[in-house]
Amino acid sequence: MTQSAQIGDGTRAVRAGLPEALKNEPTLPGPVFAAHFHLPGDVSGPYTYGRDDNPTWTHLERAIGELEAPGQKDVDTLVFASGMAAISAVLFSQLKAGDVVVLPSDGYQVFPLVREQLTAFGIEVRTAPTGGDAQLDVLDGAKLLWIETPSNPGLDVCDVRRLAEAAHARGALVAVDNTLATPLGQRPLELGADFSVASGTKQLTGHGDLLLGYVTCRDAELTASVRGWRKIVGAIPGPMEAWLAHRSLATLQLRAERQNANALALALALRDRDDIEGLRYPGLPDDPSHKIAAQQMRRFGCVVSFTLPTRARAERFMEALTLVDDATSFGGVRSTAERRRRWGGDDVSEGFIRFSAGAEDPDDLVADVLRALDEAAV
Repeated sequence: MTQSAQIGDGTRAVRAGLPEALKNEPTLPGPVFAAHFHLPGDVSGPYTYGRDDNPTWTHLERAIGELEAPGQKDVDTLVFASGMAAISAVLFSQLKAGDVVVLPSDGYQVFPLVREQLTAFGIEVRTAPTGGDAQLDVLDGAKLLWIETPSNPGLDVCDVRRLAEAAHARGALVAVDNTLATPLGQRPLELGADFSVASGTKQLTGHGDLLLGYVTCRDAELTASVRGWRKIVGAIPGPMEAWLAHRSLATLQLRAERQNANALALALALRDRDDIEGLRYPGLPDDPSHKIAAQQMRRFGCVVSFTLPTRARAERFMEALTLVDDATSFGGVRSTAERRRRWGGDDVSEGFIRFSAGAEDPDDLVADVLRALDEAAV
């Protein structure tokens, strides 16, 4: 069921991807567990083998496509086993030896490993920070520009439309990692990107209980190449994960509204404290990224970042929290935070905290954080 571009986000989220209503049939059919399908005679029809396609994927892919590009019938979405599977599918289906790719130098902490693999395949990798549209300076000759905005974990924002126009003028494709924003916060295809890529593990599904990724694309030829890569490497989601993800989409707008409001409330409560530095949240009017974020984002996300003076102070803060789980990832209904430097992959200080606001009551969450900060200072 394709939804009109005119309906609201909440309506779209609860109805996206649902099949036509049939008497005595469920609104959202249960997961289809099948490695193979009945296939007499010549090969025909959409479902032949479980690595190629699955009816449960189809419903979810249509749902995500309706969220990423409302009312656009020429958009295709492909779901993957994880966000990294989706990222890898775009990179390795579009690039070959001798090509040039531009990556963010401040992006997801697995990118250094990705860079090593790309380089091993004979692909030139250039990097530049997200802020200030710095990737513009290294675009010449590139085959693909990879944008991550807001960046993870630093929360810098770049002008997607400006970068996409510049990249296309030079003959490069553009992929945008939309994980932190979600389709309710930002629609990269509308801003000129060729691919919108995301980890569905995070706020999109929001319960911290499944791994998922997806790629949404408007060009049929590009979609076919990504689909071919998925088939070759077998990076497919299980039907149960796909069904759970689709079920979870129904509450995306409700979750995002509360989580994003909590993130803003927390950022406002933190900005006048003298025991933290480098507070970032694109929704703050005085954030360095706010101006461009407000132009291209409809919601600013659930992640806040800030820095405490020392590693020990940050660890005391994490131990003092009672309503916040010390865990990696972000976007869940239960607030999480972590001292990000412990992974070693991000260029951040030892006291850097990435905080993901959940759906708790805002007063409770803010009070817990402020109390933990006070206790950590002792």
